[in-house]
Amino acid sequence: MKKKIVIAGGTGFIGQYFEEKFTDLGYEAIIISRQPRHLSWTDRTSIVDALEGAEMLINLAGKSVNCRYNEKNKKEILDSRTETTHILGQALVACKNPPSLWINSSTATIYRHAEDRPMSEVSGEIGTGFSVDVAKAWEEALFTFDLPQTRTVALRMAIVLGEDGGVMEPYRNLVRFGLGGVQGSGKQMFSWIHVEDVFRIILFLQENKQLNGVFNCSAPQPISNREFMAQLRKSMDRRIGLPSPKWMLEMGAVFMRTETELILKSRWVVPERLEKHGFKFTFSTIEEALRDIVKS
Repeated sequence: MKKKIVIAGGTGFIGQYFEEKFTDLGYEAIIISRQPRHLSWTDRTSIVDALEGAEMLINLAGKSVNCRYNEKNKKEILDSRTETTHILGQALVACKNPPSLWINSSTATIYRHAEDRPMSEVSGEIGTGFSVDVAKAWEEALFTFDLPQTRTVALRMAIVLGEDGGVMEPYRNLVRFGLGGVQGSGKQMFSWIHVEDVFRIILFLQENKQLNGVFNCSAPQPISNREFMAQLRKSMDRRIGLPSPKWMLEMGAVFMRTETELILKSRWVVPERLEKHGFKFTFSTIEEALRDIVKS
């Protein structure tokens, strides 16, 4: 019988990358999503069947935070994370032979705005505000389940960079149109990770059966917004980039139906636990990551 894994919310850029990679490794990848061609969130029986005998469950489900934080969107952002996590937890409880590993995405935004020091899993300080409340509720939903046969891991993901999506497109467009300068003060830290390393971290966690709990999923060398924009201009061969002061970003965010928090919050996150357990990054510097991504 073919090995199988289940990817929930697998239609975004990270999920599609994982589906392709696991298929190449000989797995059957079953996707749960709201799209009609996949397993539906409402079909609880089929979700249990899919999980039965699977090696791993990866949950990436959640409405994009790239939107205005009005009440309707805030409710959808929260519910789309906590409700899907509850559905999956209940399905695992119902399994006779559940996967031995459940990896649930979380977010590095759970930490406070930090310009003074990096945040690790042990010494990081949890922040306040809407995004942090979402992150806390999301992790709580995961860790409430008592699953004797399944290890649970919350991956606090930094900003994932890759060729086919995520945040790269809007940033590239800024550089293309000559607006690739600093955003706000430029001092805010930019914690990032290459999508290939996210995939490799998942394989690493699968292999190291003693690991569970919370992991920061970010490259070991975070940089400031100023450095990131400079490296991106360099990799795209653009010398000039006009800066975007905070007031301009706030005006633009209204037009683009998004929030400035995505750009202005200082996320300074380090992967202390992964490195302590011996994980080696393929892309540990932004130069290496951008060289790989922008070559296309």
